[in-house]
Formats: sequence, structure tokens, C-alpha cells
Amino acid sequence: MVFIGGGLGSICRYGIARWMKSYEGNFPMATFTANAISCIILGMLVGYCVKNDVPQGLRLMLITGFCGGFSTFSTFSLETFELLQSGDYTNAFANIVVSLLVCLGCIFLGMKAVSFT
Repeated sequence: MVFIGGGLGSICRYGIARWMKSYEGNFPMATFTANAISCIILGMLVGYCVKNDVPQGLRLMLITGFCGGFSTFSTFSLETFELLQSGDYTNAFANIVVSLLVCLGCIFLGMKAVSFT
């Protein structure tokens, strides 16, 4: 189940990278977008699973597999490292801070979206 979900998430991640290729500048927007969307989905899935009896296999496929394949901490880390190596400290710092704050906010919003409270 993790394998299937991971494959689907990776395909979605690749699609975003291709779609956003023309939007890339100095800031790694495709990775940022994929991670933010993945965090919203993850928050919604976790929030839903907490309140409902979701089979373990489906949880593994969607949360561990799909969201794990869709988001990408390693690419985020590499792109930030490359920004630092090139001396673009402003975009490197912005990538770290904005990604962290936005992704945490997306988890929160996703969980709130399904909690209806």
C-alpha cells in the first residue's frame, strides 16, 4: 500500500515540477508548492483518520505513501544548500523560514478543514 501511494505521490510531485518549470527563478517554487499542498492533504487525512475508522492499509497508502512521495524534504534541503553555495543567502533563508511556517500552517488548516470545529 505504501508503494502504491508513494508512486502516485511521486507522479503528482513530478507533475507539479513540470507544470511550474516556467515559474522557477531563484526561489524553488515547485518544491515549495508541492510541500505546501502535501501538508494540506496530510493535515486533512490525519484529521479525518483521527475522527473516523479508516483501515490501516488505506492510512498507510495515503498518509505514508502518497504524502511521503508527494512532499520532498530532500529536494528542499538540496535546493536550500545550492542557494547557500551560490551565496544567495536571502532566498536560502526565505526558503527555510517560509517553507516551515507555511507547511506548519497548511497542516493546521488541513486538520481544521476536516474537524468542522
